[in-house]
Amino acid sequence: MKLHILGCHSATPRSVAFPSAQVLETGNELLLIDAGEGMQIQLRKYKHKFNKIKYIFISHLHGDHFYGLVGFLSTLRLIGREKEMHIFAPEGLKKLTELQFQITQTDINYPLFFHELTRTESELILDTDKFSVTTIPLKHRLYTNGFLIKEKPALRKLNIEAVKRYPEIETWAYHNLKRGKDFIREDGSRIPNDELTLPPPPVKSYAYCSDTAYNPSIIPLIKEVDLLYHEATFLEKDKHLAEKTKHSTARQAAQIAKEADVKQLVLGHFSSRYPDERIFIEEAKEIFDKVDIAQEGKMFEF
Repeated sequence: MKLHILGCHSATPRSVAFPSAQVLETGNELLLIDAGEGMQIQLRKYKHKFNKIKYIFISHLHGDHFYGLVGFLSTLRLIGREKEMHIFAPEGLKKLTELQFQITQTDINYPLFFHELTRTESELILDTDKFSVTTIPLKHRLYTNGFLIKEKPALRKLNIEAVKRYPEIETWAYHNLKRGKDFIREDGSRIPNDELTLPPPPVKSYAYCSDTAYNPSIIPLIKEVDLLYHEATFLEKDKHLAEKTKHSTARQAAQIAKEADVKQLVLGHFSSRYPDERIFIEEAKEIFDKVDIAQEGKMFEF
């Protein structure tokens, strides 16, 4: 998996700071997670192919998380997109988007599907042969979800040197071996699969926790993920603002990461009131050591 940060700041765009948007690469898919203003510019800047994006996930309907979406969907029409686009978002986004298309007389000429989310408990919303996506219910000022993306186990790898020791194993049997099956010899005896193959790479997982108040109830859902992105709009000294606006502090995000035993924490959604974002790392490291900050253009590979 590779996570590419397109935007990671709260509220309003600035000349050097874009609101929430990121691309997750898993297998051969590019998943767009949130779509704040300027998202198209950032996709161009970091050379992501628009037509490779098939799935978009919107956490909630505050403008800094979706105002870039309509422009992107319109651009796809202009560049001749033909394949399907699927958008997973809170109820209401479909109506809002279609109204804009109606008023501007924009005809979308590719298949566009909205999957509107309303449930307040975690649910599986996408299940492909390569990965799955499950919602993470969050606590914000309006209905909000995070997203948990998990890879599916890959096929086992052939141990070619071991296979060559058995001339009766022909290429037609390779597929079954990769799927974990033993090889059955003509006399009925078995050659154990683990003698002929190597285990696949461990599956990876990513949890995106958008705007949310401190919410320990999500810990079982994100247990031991490889990478956790958790909002940290404020520092602990401004905890009263976090409570008022239903956001988190860097310390609170680190506490979630520690209790969930995640492998790495990335902080984002910073308020512009802080001139140096490195102080978020300093605060979080008092609780959890494996922490980094999101920055426009930054790549996390795991």
